[in-house]
Amino acid sequence: MPTSRPTAQERLLGLLKEKPEEAGPALFDQHYLDLLGASEQAGPPTGLAQRLMRTSLVPTIYEHYWRPALGRVAKGLSGPSMAGEVAIATNLLGLEPGSSVLDVACGTGRFTRAFGAAVGPDGLSVGLDGSRTMLARALGSGDTNGPVTYLRADAVALPFRPSTMDAICCFAALHMFADPDAALDSFTSVLKPGGRVVLLTSARRAWQPMRLVDTLGGIASGQRMFERGEIGEKLRTRGFTEISVRYAGITQIVAGSRRVTIAG
Repeated sequence: MPTSRPTAQERLLGLLKEKPEEAGPALFDQHYLDLLGASEQAGPPTGLAQRLMRTSLVPTIYEHYWRPALGRVAKGLSGPSMAGEVAIATNLLGLEPGSSVLDVACGTGRFTRAFGAAVGPDGLSVGLDGSRTMLARALGSGDTNGPVTYLRADAVALPFRPSTMDAICCFAALHMFADPDAALDSFTSVLKPGGRVVLLTSARRAWQPMRLVDTLGGIASGQRMFERGEIGEKLRTRGFTEISVRYAGITQIVAGSRRVTIAG
């Protein structure tokens, strides 16, 4: 008699460093696993942009209005659309049926759902966010009975065992983390050797007058403005290879593969 396939929730529990107390279906009463409990957020607040993500209003307009509008301002007219971002991320991650993928700062789950479609019923797509309201919106936007599941946890210190994920995506969030270097260290640890990461984050422009504008805008919103090439170099120092960078406006999409170490 064929055995039933583990659910996405069961697979998620199997990847964690530490099992939550009383592990079982009751942990998912809210239909996502909450590892932050009563905490309003993981880590110190970084500014206005991060606080807005925890409100009740922004999640309701985030996917169709807020994120596309702000993204267009940041990327400029030549930058990819939201649908284009999803396609770019899926392609750069090299997702295949059966892959495991983590969508860090998943928001309302648009990327998470697309990744679930790419990895199929034998794969796993985990959306991780710190906002209860974002995750509630994500759960109302698609079927969670397939390979997709959600987790409320710290994006900077991921709760997974080392080398558990084939791919990690983090779009429009790294520049809002209090410690982006710690986040990159955590991403590296969680990725399997040969696993892929793709990031969309800020990129300060080269022209000096605009650099000042970019800096002041980042300060006002609590978002870090990275230099062009900075994220690619951070990945390189962590042992990533096949690094690619694509710029649009004040954004950069950076991808790379975690180096496979050959013993002996």
